[in-house]
Amino acid sequence: MLKNAIALATLLCAATVASALEVNKATPAELDGLNGVGPATSKRILDERNAGPYKNWGDLIDRVRGIGPHLAEKLSGQGVTVNGELYKSTAMTKAKATEPASKEAKK
Repeated sequence: MLKNAIALATLLCAATVASALEVNKATPAELDGLNGVGPATSKRILDERNAGPYKNWGDLIDRVRGIGPHLAEKLSGQGVTVNGELYKSTAMTKAKATEPASKEAKK
């Protein structure tokens, strides 16, 4: 039973990694298949990528009209990465910084 659970967990992890889509390597069809990206946006992504690969999410957001923090978060939720990194929204970062300390830390 434990072996089956470990095998399933391994398979799920592998499926998650396989479903990741790197913006710097994605084809037009792969980009068009993303929820929130249509032909015009995928063309802008590819046109800008031809000028040079994206360094990070901030670079992608700065260079591609129509992609902002909201869409970046949505794309990242679909497994899209830039240089292997998922988008880290400032809202998520702020929420983690303001989380109450654990009970162990309060003691």
